[in-house]
Amino acid sequence: MKTILLTGGGTAGHVMPNLALVPRLRDAGWHVEYVGSYTGMERQLVESEGIPYHGVATGKLRRYRDLENLKDPFRVIRGVAQSYALIGRLKPTVVFSKGGFVGLPLAVAARLRRVPVILHEADLTLGLANRLALPFATKVAVTFAETAASLPKGKAVHTGLPIRREVLSGDGRHLAASYGFTHQRPVLLVTGGSSGAKALNEAIWSNLPRLLEHFQIVHLCGRNKTNPDIGNVQGYVQIEYAQGEMPDLLAMSQVVMSRAGSNTIFELLALKKPHLLIPLPASQSRGDQIQNAKLFAAHGYSAMVEEEHLASVDLCDTLVQLYEGRESYVQSMESAPAADGVAEVMKLITSYGRD
Repeated sequence: MKTILLTGGGTAGHVMPNLALVPRLRDAGWHVEYVGSYTGMERQLVESEGIPYHGVATGKLRRYRDLENLKDPFRVIRGVAQSYALIGRLKPTVVFSKGGFVGLPLAVAARLRRVPVILHEADLTLGLANRLALPFATKVAVTFAETAASLPKGKAVHTGLPIRREVLSGDGRHLAASYGFTHQRPVLLVTGGSSGAKALNEAIWSNLPRLLEHFQIVHLCGRNKTNPDIGNVQGYVQIEYAQGEMPDLLAMSQVVMSRAGSNTIFELLALKKPHLLIPLPASQSRGDQIQNAKLFAAHGYSAMVEEEHLASVDLCDTLVQLYEGRESYVQSMESAPAADGVAEVMKLITSYGRD
């Protein structure tokens, strides 16, 4: 049986596309194992899917000054040695890295072992970990076709982003009933992630009375970020975070207000769900969400407001206009290339796994 080593961690965005591939890999006869950090959040996500998990040492690839940066090169070297031994024992046919700092030691070790390495980049430009791993990669699967122009000739393959099957098959009718929602007003889903939720939360709360004249709202506020001063308000539901309910919440919603992480926007594109993107500002990120959102807005898939302009726009009017003009956005999204990249990534992996 052919073995594939998946890696990627640090955020759910580096794990979920890997998990989206697992059912198809298993159906195609691959044995799947996962390499992550010792204590990263990826361990719980991966082990809950019954996938064998291997922890290795890794640095954090910080972009800021910190004494820990002096130790990180030694951690990466140790991780490379551990990965080299692991590859020798498991004998994988191919390594697939979704990015994040944990992927670098495995990519280096795989190159030393002459095992093909496929990187996947979700954003418009390569993240730091993938930039460092690029010299060791055989191919780079890119989510945006535009990304290929910035990579060495012949290295990039446009695949799109693997999306979990369950995201595309949600059913929100039971949730709508449990929230007491009716068919009289559309449902607005608001999600800002965890660290990026504060600005979106405040924008919703400051506009809540007017918004409720037009929408029923499900508001994912982030862990420990709900507003206790808002009591039971008809048509408004606060949730800290969604676990397995996210596909049903998306299915129930007619409009979405969100950050602009690649996983989220490609799920919205695949679902043809009209949405307003408010990307994380450059002060809180490397600017990848701004690039993602601007490109989606240029294609007519998304409405967009940058966070620094959020206080100066009429959020209620913006969302109402988005909903009233939803057919235009849906038409643009319907003309987009396939948003779900599972099939294309599988083709690329299979090309290195032929007997």
